[in-house]
Amino acid sequence: MNQWEEAKKKYDGIPIPEELEKRVQAAIGASAEKRAAAGQLTLTRQTKRELAGRSLTRRRLAGRGLAAAAAVTLVFTALVNTNTAFAETVNGIPVIRTVARLLTFQSYERAERDYKLTVEVPGVELTGQDAKGLESFVNGQIQAQCDAYAEAAVERAEAYKKAFLDTGGTQEEWEAHQIEIHVWYELKAQSEDYLSFVVHGTENWNSASSGSVYYNLDLRQKKLITLKDLLGEDGIRKAEESVKAQMKQMEAEQGITFWEPEEGAAVVSDETSFYINEAGNPVVVFEKYEIAPGSAGEITFEIERER
Repeated sequence: MNQWEEAKKKYDGIPIPEELEKRVQAAIGASAEKRAAAGQLTLTRQTKRELAGRSLTRRRLAGRGLAAAAAVTLVFTALVNTNTAFAETVNGIPVIRTVARLLTFQSYERAERDYKLTVEVPGVELTGQDAKGLESFVNGQIQAQCDAYAEAAVERAEAYKKAFLDTGGTQEEWEAHQIEIHVWYELKAQSEDYLSFVVHGTENWNSASSGSVYYNLDLRQKKLITLKDLLGEDGIRKAEESVKAQMKQMEAEQGITFWEPEEGAAVVSDETSFYINEAGNPVVVFEKYEIAPGSAGEITFEIERER
């Protein structure tokens, strides 16, 4: 079980503060008014109500010290990336198009004497026929993972502090560590067919607990994309062959020593993390320590698609 999964289990047991919904609803309304006034987003009253309703159903903040903390500030920002997937026209009748927006749905910061926590939660907004089911599912997953990772990272930092002080360290020495926890996201690629991005969680004192979750959305089919979807029926086998060939090249050119997989285990499977690059090719991702010593860092392999 990886760090995200462990964090998710802890998250599921967190109660929702009763005052949170009122604060969130007020923040959403104020943000929508400002964006509409600035010409960035036009919302009808009905749209505002629907947006607030969707947001509240997928928003849960960590109760123990995160959502209830006075230092936590909610910031709803303007759109940071927009793409319109123009639908093809059949016999002069346009098909309903899909618009995909990746935005900072929520950000909050908590500064303590012991650590600094910064969280930026992305959100996906999809318009078009049958798009809302995918939007709700993805945003629910993102919110849970971001909040849960942040809470688990704070718990790890507090445990680290206790061990440090118990073994002779002083408070002044501890503060010099400048512990930082950061959750943020990164857009990888976007086209009229897909949206690919990643959510990161890092701790500057504990790289083993860092993690990333990749999201690849098919904007035409309104679903999450798998490696098999991109590479075809025999795609996983071809991806395995490509990765092994690239490993040999990296061993020869960069001196990286890759670990041998367990007997019968594949290097690449349909569960392997990946993102889609600007060329439309999947890039499989192996985190630090996953297939090689930590000194190699994160390792990626681009898989050429057959067009």
